Amino acid sequence: MSGPFESATADVIVVGGGPAGVAAAVELRRQGVAHVVLLDREDELGGATRHCAHSPFGMREFGRVYLGAAYGRRLAAEAAQAGVEVRTGHSVVRLEPGGRLEVASSSGVVTLSARRILIATGARETPRSARLIPGDRPLGIVTTGTLQSYAAFHGLMPFRRPLIVGSELVSQSALFTCLTHGARPVAMIEPGPHPLARAPFNWFPRLVGVPFHLGADIADIRGTARVEEVTIRLADGTAHTLACDGVLLTGRFTPESALFRQSAVGVEPGSAGPAVDQDGRSRDPLVFAGGNLLRAVETGGWAFREGRAVGMAIAEDLARDAEAGVPIPVGFEAPIKLVVPSLLRAGANAVPALPDFQLRFSRTASGRLSLEIDGREVWARAGTWRPERRILVPIPPGAARAGSVRFRFRETG
Repeated sequence: MSGPFESATADVIVVGGGPAGVAAAVELRRQGVAHVVLLDREDELGGATRHCAHSPFGMREFGRVYLGAAYGRRLAAEAAQAGVEVRTGHSVVRLEPGGRLEVASSSGVVTLSARRILIATGARETPRSARLIPGDRPLGIVTTGTLQSYAAFHGLMPFRRPLIVGSELVSQSALFTCLTHGARPVAMIEPGPHPLARAPFNWFPRLVGVPFHLGADIADIRGTARVEEVTIRLADGTAHTLACDGVLLTGRFTPESALFRQSAVGVEPGSAGPAVDQDGRSRDPLVFAGGNLLRAVETGGWAFREGRAVGMAIAEDLARDAEAGVPIPVGFEAPIKLVVPSLLRAGANAVPALPDFQLRFSRTASGRLSLEIDGREVWARAGTWRPERRILVPIPPGAARAGSVRFRFRETG
């Protein structure tokens, strides 16, 4: 839907039409919130799932399996059925204090306001420029999102024998897309010492006969009109040159948090997303956030469930209309990379939208992870912690009323 807005004000404006944003908007309507506006810069809802020519999507949300594009259409149908005012082709260019947004569309630029705002803009992959990869700059160097767009929307493949960089779940998805669309990767490399996707997903390259190298990175890319060969440096220091016609850069997601970066709210250095409390509320008490904007990256199903929970929390917050209270920060130390939520508020809802702390490590580390509240240890576990693996720690009752909350780590290996 596009065209002039019915009103410049709303009860809630949701920014982002992916799984988290749609789930939140639908839940808000189910909870009786009258005027919910959903904005998305694309022409259709669905977010990144629209680009995915594979399954499974929707098993827990809708009780059936969808391909990515069909899942996006189901999300759009859910929003329409719930009575959400959907505005596609609308880009939010500024988040302002007081529940206001500056929004650009083909009709011009307008300022919208709402009692509450939810930002659910998701995440994006890190491009070549941010990875500092050396070499020539020919055609054929793309991210998974670009690959999926070529395949899903145009029936095209940008290469036939690419090198895949990365080993996350999305990397396995990219490999599957290549194989099912006539491309045969020459190899998959992971700069780290361990695959980032869990077993059995990380078995996939070797099962289909694609060489998989850990501790390897790109030393050089050569080509004129397009990629012709890539030199990789292996874990033992040796260099190998592979003839190929493309480089597929996968994963290393970062939250799409430009709206927060440009606002007074800001972002957290570890997650690169906004700090939120146990209900998804940011440092601005009128602005909430949910989905992969909080930390990159989780599955579409996880983002959907989290968006729905934050939507329910916003509906309860509107009904109570109470002071949000002053948040306390959740502290942590390296090699812990991030903790979500990174704030706790004593005046939050009785049932939190985010009942667990989610932690990520920046590197592989063995040792004892513990949680202290007001200096007293209330949870601890020893183990080997891998980078970018989800770690869940239940938020203890009463933690939001504490004076200090901190995660500690004592390395042993």
